[in-house]
Amino acid sequence: MENTTLKMVPVIAARNLVIFPGVTFPMRIAREESVAALKVAQERDGIFLALLQKTDSSVVDPYGLYRVGTLCKIEQLRGSAAEGYQLLARGLSRFEAESVSYFAESRWLQAAGRERTEATAPGEAEMLAVLLNATKKLSKEILSLVPTDTREMAILVDGIENLSFLTWLCAANLEISVPQRQGLLEIDSVKDRAMKLLELMQAFHAELQVRTEIREKLTTKLGKSQRDAILREQLRAIKEELGEGEGTGAVGKDDYRKRIEEAGMPEHARRAAEDELKRLDSIGGSGSPETHIIRNYLDLLVSLPWSKGSAPDIDLERARAILEEEHYGLEPIKRRILQHLAVMKLREGTRGSILLFVGPPGVGKTSLGQSIAKALGRKFVRGSLGGVRDDSEIRGHRRTYVGAMPGRIIQGIKRAGQNDPVFMLDEIDKMGRGFHGDPGGALLEVLDPEQNAAFLDHYLDVTFDLSKVFFIATANSLDGIPGPLLDRMEVIELSGYTTAEKLHIAKRHLLPKEMEENGLRAGRLEITDEAMLRTITHYTREAGVRDLQRKIAAICRANVERAVERTSSENAEPIRIGIAELEDALGAERFVHEVAEGVVSPGVATGLAWTPMGGEILFI
Repeated sequence: MENTTLKMVPVIAARNLVIFPGVTFPMRIAREESVAALKVAQERDGIFLALLQKTDSSVVDPYGLYRVGTLCKIEQLRGSAAEGYQLLARGLSRFEAESVSYFAESRWLQAAGRERTEATAPGEAEMLAVLLNATKKLSKEILSLVPTDTREMAILVDGIENLSFLTWLCAANLEISVPQRQGLLEIDSVKDRAMKLLELMQAFHAELQVRTEIREKLTTKLGKSQRDAILREQLRAIKEELGEGEGTGAVGKDDYRKRIEEAGMPEHARRAAEDELKRLDSIGGSGSPETHIIRNYLDLLVSLPWSKGSAPDIDLERARAILEEEHYGLEPIKRRILQHLAVMKLREGTRGSILLFVGPPGVGKTSLGQSIAKALGRKFVRGSLGGVRDDSEIRGHRRTYVGAMPGRIIQGIKRAGQNDPVFMLDEIDKMGRGFHGDPGGALLEVLDPEQNAAFLDHYLDVTFDLSKVFFIATANSLDGIPGPLLDRMEVIELSGYTTAEKLHIAKRHLLPKEMEENGLRAGRLEITDEAMLRTITHYTREAGVRDLQRKIAAICRANVERAVERTSSENAEPIRIGIAELEDALGAERFVHEVAEGVVSPGVATGLAWTPMGGEILFI
């Protein structure tokens, strides 16, 4: 029978929590409506009504609450309204709310309703006794399967003689869903509630048995060499119990399939990836060497930029400004590069864009390639070919070999993350030819505009389009380059810099860079034009500026101590380096230039020599 007395009680809306009569539950109260209702309950008799929300919304809706809840008593309370309260509440009895609404203008909910009493039919005493014993027995069996110490809990269950309280206690500690908990709370009949609870407990008991069997099976299987793979073993045992076969070959299958879909592969590459994915799924066990080979191959396939490119519009004015800013002199070279970029802009593609920069060391071949990449807005990739004697370095190894890996071309494309980078093949004239093959012959396919649209790497084993890549090769001379390979490239010669150009480069680029490298602030060191010219002509002999940069670095290092001493003084003047100070920093002059004397000595002939470093007068 129901209690006919109508009560008005404050309401606290609970999310994902059902409180049962006779059981103590912890609660966290932080929402404005709940905090207000809690304060009202404290001011009265400490009683409030806990009603479950139908959704997990943070907004309290009076119409979004179940009508059957539990009257609760505040046992302990800690915290504050600003940070939230930690509440320990004990369930008293079930309560059915006829209406739930906000109290006047206040921000707290109240409910009008009656307590619900439990229903028992005449002659059910024997049936309830049987259900009590069955519930006790099943509860103790469940506790025996839990991998923790549950002896005290088993003693507590064994001493309970009230079936109604036992159902609430079991329901509170059983792993069931929140809707199932609410359903038990709404059942008035003790017999029906106990029958429903036994059904849920039986299902949970069966689940615990499976877990225990898996745990015991793993304990017998795991040895010392397998302890690091415990998670994989657990997954294998679960799949065995489900009858889906063993093996972790299918682990990550869905992830690989998603990555294949997102990689933008052409159809032939997609088919190859899906075939390898099927092989991976069919292999049992992650310890198989074949598993690692397939995974490495799939990782390469899905990480290559099949359809990902920069595709920016070529801005010739920007390219001209970058070349002028970063390179002094070399006017014919810069003009030829701009012409090449103009052709690319009109043709809207890079097909046939294979340049060969030839010149002595230090003239700026690599930096020119970096400037081109910057002007085009593309990634810059550099691969050195000096000393390469195996064509597998270019085309990759077959996957059947131990330690197989893709060639340098595919590795560079993967690093760039774009299918149209500026790819510099450095020191192409330093390649050798060994018994493993001819790397120069392998480059024929890479640098041939008619073939590289379907470049085949032996490891990749599917064609990759290299026609969008802007290839630039560098060499010190043309002597070491095979004729067929040289025929596929357009040669641009960088002969070197004049003395005037070196002076400008040293003042504009090299000196500021080396001062920064050695911790000297701008303006702390000055090198006169005469001293810089003497350094160029009497301390270096080169076509480029690499040795000149080293000499300027030596001058900076030699004057760092003086710069530190002057920094402490108030009127610190910049250190000025003239011709007289060069010998202290660089030592004696290395190169002395002979001049033709006014009176020619008998037996002396005058000659003129050309070298990559420039011309020179010879007296023989």
